[in-house]
Amino acid sequence: MDRGGATGYLKQQVELSLRHLKLERIDLIQLHRGIVDMVSVQNLYNLTNRQSQDVLDYCTAEGIAFIPRFPIATGDLATPDSPVADIAGELNASPSQIALAWLLQASPVVLPIPGTKSVEHLTENMGAVQLRLSPEDVARLEALA
Repeated sequence: MDRGGATGYLKQQVELSLRHLKLERIDLIQLHRGIVDMVSVQNLYNLTNRQSQDVLDYCTAEGIAFIPRFPIATGDLATPDSPVADIAGELNASPSQIALAWLLQASPVVLPIPGTKSVEHLTENMGAVQLRLSPEDVARLEALA
């Protein structure tokens, strides 16, 4: 698909989304095909699944935003006496905040967008921005992969 075709397809998809969502503006749209300048990539990436590490490395080098899909995937890693739970206890944080803090420290291009259904959970997730994991904490989390 040439750039003209990609541009036409993108415009069509945006117009359809605007109508479907009953919006006047969409700030970010993920184009799933076509040849255009990329500004972001969304791949599965979290504490338990790092198969896209090479993609994150490329995005970091090129300054392309990387949106980790399923960013809070602690599962068994958050059980009592797990490394995630231990670090969370040491930092007076939740396991979800630890998972998000780890992502935020992984690269300056990481933009996690965790889903939530409550203001309380949103507030908790936002608290991850204030956390600073030590190199030892990061090493403990890195060893989980």
